[in-house]
This record gives sequence, structure tokens and C-alpha cells, in this order.
Amino acid sequence: MVALRQLFEYRLTNSSPDNARMEWLDIVESRSKLWQNISSPKKELIRSVLNTLNLEIVKRTRSNNSYNFSGASIGNMFLTGARIFSGSFESAIYLLSMVCSIPRWVDVLPAINSAHHTYHISAELQDGTILTGQVAISHPSAPTALPDNDPELVDHYPESQHLPGSLEVLHQQNIAFSKDEEEDLPARIKRLFYINLYGHELVPTPNSKVIEALKSSTTVIYSIGSLYTSIIPSLIFPGIGNELEHSTGIKHKILILNSKLDRETGPVKVPREERMSARDFVSAIGRACVESRDKKRIGMVEEGVLGSKFVTHLVYLEAGEEGDEYDEEVLMMPKVDVEELEGRMGIKCVGVKGVNKGDGKGWRYDEEGLRMVLEGIVDSS
Repeated sequence: MVALRQLFEYRLTNSSPDNARMEWLDIVESRSKLWQNISSPKKELIRSVLNTLNLEIVKRTRSNNSYNFSGASIGNMFLTGARIFSGSFESAIYLLSMVCSIPRWVDVLPAINSAHHTYHISAELQDGTILTGQVAISHPSAPTALPDNDPELVDHYPESQHLPGSLEVLHQQNIAFSKDEEEDLPARIKRLFYINLYGHELVPTPNSKVIEALKSSTTVIYSIGSLYTSIIPSLIFPGIGNELEHSTGIKHKILILNSKLDRETGPVKVPREERMSARDFVSAIGRACVESRDKKRIGMVEEGVLGSKFVTHLVYLEAGEEGDEYDEEVLMMPKVDVEELEGRMGIKCVGVKGVNKGDGKGWRYDEEGLRMVLEGIVDSS
């Protein structure tokens, strides 16, 4: 299992496109050291899926348009190859689960059944700017903001693999990026929405299995991660917010607050009182849950009236000893006003002591402490 984890977590080199391509070929042609300690049957199954993707890449390659493998995740490449082979992302997830011997009681469900359609996300900022594509929102490698009235469209050439009239920004390769050198957004994100290849807003139908899973759940956890490119894209579908708000079975709706603000929860280069707070995280989740059903209730969410309908508990990081490094990192943490959250919004707040391992990643949750807090919440009435 350790060898499989190392393989699927591995990212190809960023040193140069040629070096990344050679590294990729070493993997698909079974020369890479990553295959050590992986059984022959599993290795050949994984290789066949990766070669399915490789063949598709070769078929689409043109003299003026070659694929850049730099920074590509082998796990993501496997899922893409399995989706091409099966025609279903859900089947691709199932195959990866089988290869990795994931227990049967663990279900990984795609939010959308997207076998025949391509969806992308866009974000509208409070100043009216529209950002197109996940990478543009969280960690762009090149300017990708599009003005509302002048979308950049793809011209149709005989050698082009792009659909005529589709947005150029959605065809850019954005594998290489650095989250450590990210520029502030010019304004906060106001809302997130889905678009097609032509930039038209749409509302996809959610996977019915996700709705059924919510109906049978007693606890929902909004985990650590990208708020606007991971959590909220799964909440804005019709039916998801309604189930979260009205389900009688879901007793605990737990938000694990990120340990620090990032680009998509910025801007951060402003006074701390103007930065995104824990209350703003709750409001963003609430808005995502109501706007597909009743936009009139958005104001109630932003006023804090409906917060506890979608978040009942907020778990936040408590840093360790004070000092220069501590003070600097605290300024990057979302501010938690326990009195407001508990007294006015009815959301129970629980702090978890943080750890700093001195690896440059700063303060983070102590895993054992976080586990105990979550178990305590789930076991409570």
C-alpha cells in the first residue's frame, strides 16, 4: 500500500517539459523505480490505464501543440485514463478504489455525472471581475481573468483540437503553479458558478447518489481545503443545500476551518479586520446552499440568520507558543469571534491545539487532537 500511495501521489518534475515527458515515458514503459514493491498484476493493470491516456495524448498531439507533463499528478493521470477507458468518472473512481484496496464502507462519489459533458467553474468577485477556471481562481500560472463583455474565443483552424467558439482560457495547460507565490485577488469572491466551454452559465444536475448519501447521513464535515474550488463547487447544485438544511437525520454539520487564508479566501494584503473571518466562511457555505433555490434568502445568510442551518459546529486551530513567528502566522489565520458565532449565530466553536514541525509549513492541526474533537462532536447528542 505504501508503494501504491507513493506512485499515485507522485508529481512529474517541473524542471523542464522534456524531462517531465521522459519521466512519464519511464513510468508507462515500466522503467521507473516507482514500480518497485508493486505486484506485477497491479502494475500491469495500472500501466494499461496510463497507456490508454498516453495513446489519447499522442492522438491529439499536433506539431504546434504538444502536451506539457510538467508537475502532473500520476493519480490524476490514472483517473483521467480510467475515465477515457470506461466513459464514466464514477467508474474511474471505483477502479482506483479497487486497486488501492479501499474498504467497501468508504464511498467516494463525484458530485456530477459528467460522462458526456464538460463543466468548468467561474467566480464573480465583488468588484464585478469574472475569473474563469479553477486554476485562475486559486493559483494562476498566467492572467486568466475575462471581462464580461469581451470573452476571448478560440478561432477554428483545421489543426485545432478545440471546439470553435470555446473559451481559450479553458484550453490552457495549468499544471505548473506555485501556491507559495500567489497574488492577491483584487476583491473577495462573491459567488461561484458553473460554465460550459463557451462561457455560458449553467446549473448541472447533481449525482443522485450524493443526495441519497446525505439522506442517510448523521454527520457532514466540510473538511480542510480550498473553500471556493473544492467545497463550494459541491454545494451549489439544486437539492444539496435543501438536504443539508432540512434533513432530520443530519445532526452535526462540522466546518473544519483552514489554518490560514489563501488566494481564494483573500485578499490578505489588507488590514486584518477586512480579511475573511470564520463568520465569512460560514456565510459563503450558506450562500452556496441557498442561491440555487431562493436568491431572496442570500441576505439572511449574510446577516448570520441562517448560519446554523448549514454549520452547527466550527473547529478552528489554536496555535502554540507566542513569538515572532507565531505572531506573523496568527495574522494569516481566519479570525474566530467565538462570542458572535456561538451567541448570535448558534454555532458551537471548538479549538484544537496546533503543531509546528519546523518544516516550513507553519502551524497545522494536531491529527490526534483533531480526531478526538471530531469524535466528541459526533458522539454528542
